[in-house]
Amino acid sequence: MALKPTIYKAQIELADSDRNCYESLSLTVAKHPSETLERMMVRLLAYCLNCARGLEFTKGISTADEPDLWVHSDSGEIERWIEVGHPEEARLRKACGRARQVSVYAFAKSTPTWWKLNNEAISALPHLHVWLLDWTEIQSAADLLNRTVQLNVSIVGGILYLDNGSNSTSVEPILLCQTD
Repeated sequence: MALKPTIYKAQIELADSDRNCYESLSLTVAKHPSETLERMMVRLLAYCLNCARGLEFTKGISTADEPDLWVHSDSGEIERWIEVGHPEEARLRKACGRARQVSVYAFAKSTPTWWKLNNEAISALPHLHVWLLDWTEIQSAADLLNRTVQLNVSIVGGILYLDNGSNSTSVEPILLCQTD
């Protein structure tokens, strides 16, 4: 019998002063049985960092032809393709051919090794942004989660400040690659 996803409900007060984006978000996120809490948190953070009309979570891990998040234009074209983790270069090449902008949020302990092995090939792809999220910062952020969470997320100077009413932490994404 297949395991079912665990449903998380997140009420997020987003204050992104870098992009002048202030939103009250009510998100339902399905955590796949093979997904870690840290990975799910990175998906939530990627949503906050890219908050825009039409941004949506996809089926993610269980679907090979979809990213973790994406935005479609009104005509159905993929505007943004957002990956979490360490996608293969071939997958990113395909994404860069399908979307106007591709972003990767890499966060595991093994990210430096992944980047060292893939940097040259990935950096040659067009309209791609690759971000490094520190593993210990992501662990601290994941500790703020529970099945029904209320989070305040402030983004100032590229740093995410997170607070669940009891605890707080911050995450500072580092840009590894930007091609246009």
